[in-house]
Amino acid sequence: MTYSVLMYHELREARDFDPERPSPIDVKQSYNDVLPAPLFVTVEQFAEQMAYLHEQNYYALSLEEIRQHYATGKPLPERSVLLTFDDCFQSVRTYALPVLRQYGLRAVAFVVTGWLHDQARPFDPDKSVCMASSELADMTDVFEFANHTDCMHRRYGPEASDLLRSDDAALAADLEQCNAHPVIQARDVFAYPFGLYDARNVDLLRQAGFKLAFTTEPGRNGLDSDPLQLRRNVVPYLMDMERFKHIL
Repeated sequence: MTYSVLMYHELREARDFDPERPSPIDVKQSYNDVLPAPLFVTVEQFAEQMAYLHEQNYYALSLEEIRQHYATGKPLPERSVLLTFDDCFQSVRTYALPVLRQYGLRAVAFVVTGWLHDQARPFDPDKSVCMASSELADMTDVFEFANHTDCMHRRYGPEASDLLRSDDAALAADLEQCNAHPVIQARDVFAYPFGLYDARNVDLLRQAGFKLAFTTEPGRNGLDSDPLQLRRNVVPYLMDMERFKHIL
């Protein structure tokens, strides 16, 4: 049996979103970047997708079930899917959380702990604003929080990032710093920032005791997949329902 992992970043009400205008990020770490339109979904689109999962009896996996799948070979439930959200922007709490609660679905959020603001900020639909630690505390009925680095979520063009540039000691220290943050629950689960990584990074994660790591390579995962190079299917802006069904 194989399963799909879905990847989301940001949500907006259709009336508030201009796909021609990239969204500047607002994070605690001193880092400037923009989030492109394909990494957004509309609230309406997301609600339709989650309603479909609920109506078709899809099973939202937990990280522990995936850990056990690779550790012991324990089969996953039929029609399994893992829902993931990267970076912990405000819209995950504002828009995704109520929909997931409505349908009894659980999800994983990959946290860049160095991006978390000290205090919650007003929601701003014109920016991609990271949440504060305090905002994550009452989301644990739906979300598991996992490692997305502390301060190594930076890119230098399309093919270069902190992960690829850093030495092993610096990356190991950053991973430990992220895991030391009290919001992180799944300290052996990682997502590669921007999907950029190399074999050296995979080896370091394995040596550090990580059990699962997620890429941005599309496709399905099976028992023969490398658990430190699991595939994820991005759900982009205006994906129609037929295409959504195809990636499940």
